[in-house]
Amino acid sequence: MRISDMFTFSVFAAIGNRGRTALMLLAVSIGVASVVLLVSLGESARQYVSNQFSSLGSNLLIVLPGRSETVGGPPPLLGITPRDLTIDDAETLARIAVVRRFSPLVVGAAPVSHRQKEREVTILGASRDIFAIRRMEIGQGVIWPANDNRFQAVCVLGSKVKSELFGNDNALGQKIRIGDYRFQVIGVMRPKASSLGDDLADMAIIPIASAQALFDTSSLFRIVVEAESEAEIAKAKEAIIRTIRARHDGEDDITVITQDAILATFDKIFKAMTLTVAGIATISLIVAGIIIMNVMLVAVSSRRAEIGLLKALGAPKRQIVYLFLTEAGAISMAGALCGLGLGGSILRLLAWFLPQFPIFFAPWSSIVAFTVALSTGLLFGILPAQKAADLGAAYALSRR
Repeated sequence: MRISDMFTFSVFAAIGNRGRTALMLLAVSIGVASVVLLVSLGESARQYVSNQFSSLGSNLLIVLPGRSETVGGPPPLLGITPRDLTIDDAETLARIAVVRRFSPLVVGAAPVSHRQKEREVTILGASRDIFAIRRMEIGQGVIWPANDNRFQAVCVLGSKVKSELFGNDNALGQKIRIGDYRFQVIGVMRPKASSLGDDLADMAIIPIASAQALFDTSSLFRIVVEAESEAEIAKAKEAIIRTIRARHDGEDDITVITQDAILATFDKIFKAMTLTVAGIATISLIVAGIIIMNVMLVAVSSRRAEIGLLKALGAPKRQIVYLFLTEAGAISMAGALCGLGLGGSILRLLAWFLPQFPIFFAPWSSIVAFTVALSTGLLFGILPAQKAADLGAAYALSRR
């Protein structure tokens, strides 16, 4: 019997028992769709985090007070800080050749009010370079003119804060109260999506010296540094540690985190998560294979007459095995194609319902799902095929 004849025979046999075939197709389809969905969502989460880090800026290093080795925990849980980071510490980084920009940061919350409107807002104290480092764009107005340590009663509002305090009115030049100080609004940031939990639209940004006066502190929350290039990040890290150590009497009491190190950590986590959920989803394909085996075992009993006729016409055992395996393979391939279509359709629906979250289709997931589906179908089809091949012609044709 030719391969085309075996395939035609298997297709007509599957069509002849629609209920049994539909059950096997459903099992394989669900398994394949599960693999495609879970792998693609894991890849989407990884791409989302990568894009979020890219939106923070490039070639970044973050200097935090304290060492992670103090308590063995990850930053910012760094234990007791021997010495605070100061403005003077930050300004010494300007002498490092591989550092392009830096910005000391002070972060806190304070009530912001204009006339009868007031709300609690996150206040970010920074130098003007923070806008270039974090790629924050000014939609209206300007940034304060210079990086210096003088108190400047000026601020740049996030778009959400501006909208809630001023509505559609022009905010530029207006006075607002932040804590116990009055500030003049000189700029409004262009609306931008939140970045790794920092909702820039819901912030007020003021000069670093003004933030230190507002919160009555001389210490810094952290220092953000931009290296000259990606190749210079390692050199910049070593130079920063060496420079601060010299200022802190030879003590290594800071932690320097590089952007690529954080991203690599997240990348490993999401890859491990994706492979884990892919493995879990693959179990459903194994279950589908077991269903195919059980259903085809039952089918052997109901198709005894058909098997007996083939044997009476001289079909060898090998031919019977091939016929049943071809049927199992054809059903598995059809179920895999249906599962790929189902998974792709669900991904498109998710992309439509969640436009803010980028949904990526992982091409390798379809290859893996299709291969596993076909393999399990053939593997679990061996036992029914062997059972059918072992039936004697006389026994198969009898009515017992």
